[in-house]
Amino acid sequence: MAQQQSAQPAAGPVRTTLAGARIARPSGVVDGGRIIVEGGRIAGVHSRDSDRDAEWEAGGADVVDLSGHLIVPGFVDMHVHGGGGGSFSSADPDECMTVIGTHRRHGTTSMLASTVTGELDELARQAGVLAELVQQGELAGIHFEGPFISPQRCGAHQPGLLRDPDPADVRGLVEAARGTAVMMTVAPELPGGLESVRLLADAGVIAAIGHTDSSYDATRQAVDAGATVATHLFNAMPPLGHRAPGPIAALLEDERITVELINDGTHLHPAMLQLAFRDAGAGRVAFITDAMGAAGMSDGMYPLGPMRVEVKDGVARISEGPTAGSIAGSTLTLDRAFRRAVTVDGLTVDQAVRALSANPARLLGIGDRAGSLEAGKDADLVVLDAAYDVVGVMRRGEWVVRPRGV
Repeated sequence: MAQQQSAQPAAGPVRTTLAGARIARPSGVVDGGRIIVEGGRIAGVHSRDSDRDAEWEAGGADVVDLSGHLIVPGFVDMHVHGGGGGSFSSADPDECMTVIGTHRRHGTTSMLASTVTGELDELARQAGVLAELVQQGELAGIHFEGPFISPQRCGAHQPGLLRDPDPADVRGLVEAARGTAVMMTVAPELPGGLESVRLLADAGVIAAIGHTDSSYDATRQAVDAGATVATHLFNAMPPLGHRAPGPIAALLEDERITVELINDGTHLHPAMLQLAFRDAGAGRVAFITDAMGAAGMSDGMYPLGPMRVEVKDGVARISEGPTAGSIAGSTLTLDRAFRRAVTVDGLTVDQAVRALSANPARLLGIGDRAGSLEAGKDADLVVLDAAYDVVGVMRRGEWVVRPRGV
């Protein structure tokens, strides 16, 4: 008698189809569309009643009905220090993964790890740990915020640790990151500032202007030297003045600059957000969190680099020392920034998507795989309900937050 062969299990679906939702495509929001996910990437995005629907379904796709929901690209945060009770400045890989996991659950599928001012050798040590996480694909790169910033506009950075941007020190931090330094914030008016901006631009690192007491003319010189980002515009810099316009006017008017905005209702009055969108345009705004360890957590005491921060009613402030009372980053997550943008600030979904996904992805050099829902890109996406609350997050084709019933 011939040996009976055991039955082989049926192969599972080779694709997943996300069907029935509104989809935020680069060309605009479409109703009842379909996103085809295969092998961690987007294989196709189709409008309602596409001729290709039958073809995809015949291929054995697992169809997920997301009717009544909105699907937007995964959020890209180019300025975040911590979350979930953890901090990137800890240089502890497990704590760093806590930060990453917290923000991912709120829709951020790509992020830079931002440091806080410290001693140069300590920042280099942090960079070594963070570089490993970049190489593992957990982070998109490193952002050094400080120590090369103005004592007059230091905000939550410890004044005693600030220093002028000596190009040799700037180069040393970039080298410590082993090719993973993506951005550095510099006050260009300080000695060595303009030379450091040129050095960063030549090295392919984004030079960001922030925590600065720069004048209008000095800011324009820094942009001409290669600066391309305004670190949390309006915050930690001189206000607009009718005789001394300062850095804000120079940064808003120059088409080479992308402006970061912290849209949490605390850092900016809605009128200033509208001013930024009118002057810079929707293509030059990037929403960030500037989040510290309390993001996604309750009120209480939290570390921020070498300092202690008290969070009360969701607002973080330095609790002691010469900068006591200063706002210390935020407790924001980007899903809240999106919801506020479309429900409070009057932005369209398209404008919000550009500010939270497309613009920062392009700036960080990852626009070929992130920032929009297009075939060939990573399957990074966020599923929102009618109230713009997160009900699903997918990163590279895997559910981080699985929609109920899926």
